[in-house]
Amino acid sequence: MALTLAGVFLTGLFALFAPSQSAQAQPTVQSPPQKSVNSRPSANRRLARDAVVSLQHADEYTGDWRVGSYVSSTRGFSTVSYWIEGPSGLILIDTQFLPSAAEEFITWAEQATGKRARAAFVLHANPDKFNGTAVFKKRGIKVMTSDQVLALIPSVDAQRRRVFFERFEDDYPKDLVLPESFGSESVNMDLAGLNIKAHVVGQGCSDAHIVVQFEDHLFTGDLVASGSHSWLELARTEEWLKRLEEMKSLGAKTIHPGRGPSGDLRLLDQEAAYLRFVRDTIAAEKPRLGASGDIDDAGQAAIERVRKKIEDRFLGYRFAVFLNLGLPAEWTRQAKLAKP
Repeated sequence: MALTLAGVFLTGLFALFAPSQSAQAQPTVQSPPQKSVNSRPSANRRLARDAVVSLQHADEYTGDWRVGSYVSSTRGFSTVSYWIEGPSGLILIDTQFLPSAAEEFITWAEQATGKRARAAFVLHANPDKFNGTAVFKKRGIKVMTSDQVLALIPSVDAQRRRVFFERFEDDYPKDLVLPESFGSESVNMDLAGLNIKAHVVGQGCSDAHIVVQFEDHLFTGDLVASGSHSWLELARTEEWLKRLEEMKSLGAKTIHPGRGPSGDLRLLDQEAAYLRFVRDTIAAEKPRLGASGDIDDAGQAAIERVRKKIEDRFLGYRFAVFLNLGLPAEWTRQAKLAKP
């Protein structure tokens, strides 16, 4: 069939550029029938209609049948959560921003694997990591994080709730439900028949993080963004770079980020290069604050120049809106360091 279509295609091209002939002599080339844009999945489909499915073979960097991912809608900031399939159930990584996405994530993961979710981790204190905790707990899933991350969640929730609750009122947690703590130190756990390491690490995009390791898989949360701009609101740039170096020593091969596709260890270098570019491009503008201690008009103009350079350098990166908070924060950090 492929050869027949190729032959028809070449015949059509030849006719297009050949000397003109009578209409009767022209070959007839018929295009394959167009698929209806409104076509829907078969009624026999077992996954939800909204699920976009990608099947791949296992490989040494990104493919392992035991690890799956769920990506929320853009409304939920295309947040990636993961499952790890063990002999006796699933371990979930991050609980999603929208409760509806949390419910969907669990359901899809359980449908895809035929196993129940048993435990979950919150990697740091941002709503796209902890907002789904109540949904998880109602389904009997044990949700865990470190003492350090747990201590930050109430204040972060209060701050974000002021910004997001009205906008997402139909799909936002009415009350804060906290995960439980596994302690303040890194731990090994036996969960769902697997050995899982939860590493307690310091500041980065948040003021405290955990990263979860399963064999040579490392789940980093927003310490790594793949094909997406990073959340720089706290401007912990130098500490963040230290976290990336520390993660290189953990013996992982596959990095699973908070946004974007998974990849090999080069994702850590890619994130470091992004942070250094942002830092150094701002530094080149010699940041200063105005007399009132705020960013003045000249500073705002400089930040716009920086933004353009970042967007040009990292062409195609998603969520440039994150720079609205991140660039002023990094500008202010450097301006304060530069004060005589």
